[in-house]
Amino acid sequence: MMGRSSKLLCTLSLALNLFLLGAIAGGAYRWFAGDRPAAAAAQPRGVRFAAEELSAERQKQFRLALRQARRDAAPLMDDARNGRQQVAGLLSAPQYDRVAVEAALARTREADMALRARVEGALTEFAANLTPEERIAFVDALTHRGPLYVAPPAPAKK
Repeated sequence: MMGRSSKLLCTLSLALNLFLLGAIAGGAYRWFAGDRPAAAAAQPRGVRFAAEELSAERQKQFRLALRQARRDAAPLMDDARNGRQQVAGLLSAPQYDRVAVEAALARTREADMALRARVEGALTEFAANLTPEERIAFVDALTHRGPLYVAPPAPAKK
């Protein structure tokens, strides 16, 4: 005869096994039905993915152009990073100095805008060397994954 604790242990084991089987079956169903989580299905975004639709040679040229633009803009990136750190320091200081915060924000904004101008210049220089068909594919990627992406409007709240 089984003791009371053995029956309880057997029941708990059966419940756990049923739960695990259900989880495995549900996961397998979602996997084979193509019901992927949104995070896994999301396309990568950013400038570096804008040339994915182009040939391997054009992708390499694009990566090299971006790399060079980033190298050229390294001082601007440092200025922007330092500016953000300075703004954080000024905002957390015991004595708030609005003029200093606004000046640091203006310097940071200028560095960010100059950096953006460099990257955009590299994009336009690269696009100038593409064929019309390649340029259409490039623009399509820029609007779906790159800096020209515009998210669909949020549904209106009632």
